[in-house]
Amino acid sequence: MQNREKVAVLGGGSWATALVKVLSENKTDVSWWLRNKEDVRHLQQYAHNPRYLSGVRFDLEYVHPSNDIRETVANAEWVILAVPAAFVQEALAALVPDALKGKTVVSAVKGMIPGQNLLITDFLEQEYGVPADRQCVIAGPCHAEEVALEKQSYLTIGSHDLTRAEMFCALLRNRYVKANPLDDIDGVEYCAVMKNIIALACGIAHGLNYGDNFQAVMVSNSMEEIERFLDALMPHHRDLKGSAYLGDLLVTAYSQFSRNRTFGNMIGRGYTVKSAQFEMNMVAEGYYAVQSIYQLNKHLKVDMPITTAVYNILYERISPGVEIEILKDKFK
Repeated sequence: MQNREKVAVLGGGSWATALVKVLSENKTDVSWWLRNKEDVRHLQQYAHNPRYLSGVRFDLEYVHPSNDIRETVANAEWVILAVPAAFVQEALAALVPDALKGKTVVSAVKGMIPGQNLLITDFLEQEYGVPADRQCVIAGPCHAEEVALEKQSYLTIGSHDLTRAEMFCALLRNRYVKANPLDDIDGVEYCAVMKNIIALACGIAHGLNYGDNFQAVMVSNSMEEIERFLDALMPHHRDLKGSAYLGDLLVTAYSQFSRNRTFGNMIGRGYTVKSAQFEMNMVAEGYYAVQSIYQLNKHLKVDMPITTAVYNILYERISPGVEIEILKDKFK
């Protein structure tokens, strides 16, 4: 036991579940915090998550479920945050800032803190004093459902400290997960946020019966939009064709497992925001992200027609058909 890496995973959703699977099967000691007490009891008795990816079985020698977040993080060297961005503040409320002192915190959240327009890494630094060089971000095309099915997956671990990123990569690598470090932590985190907005737009267009040709043009134009935004916000020598950028965008825009595409598709078909959220019973990060990016861009004034269209549809209640019709004339 003394020689095992100790990792805390915070969150009870599908991505948290998939990460616990990978880590525990690599014989890492995982303390797993879930909010729901019944889910914890179910895991302790039956060794699977009753709500998400319930086919995944866990070895309870390595997996220790709890609904006490302070206990979960107490002895961990690594803390993985895998709750929706809208609930990060609530999830961490029971922790004093010193609870994360000396630990490496890894964000598996592809969203921003609503209302504050903060990346998760910035929030952790400001509110919990976690230094930038003790943080990592999990990026890349990585739907939890495919990881659970042991489909070949590729992850990118962003960090200012490449040595630290490589150490975390080593915890994840197995026969179906490849992981590589990258020093553009801010770029991959913003790209992970923005690809959810693009997936919403693709879903809306699909719900309006636009075809694959149009969606391909939307995705290619979206890469230019993302590049303009990142260059204005934080210039960096980055290759947006990499899997952490383009790869993540493609899987989110096209995959059957994409919550954001599904949510957008429902909006395009005429659902209200509330009815789509209720029927999905899952969080589409892009809904919150588009408001944050739109607000940030008020100061940057970057040309972002897709982001603006999605914002107008979701928050200004402008007709999806009208906004996509306007986009048609802006694409090339």
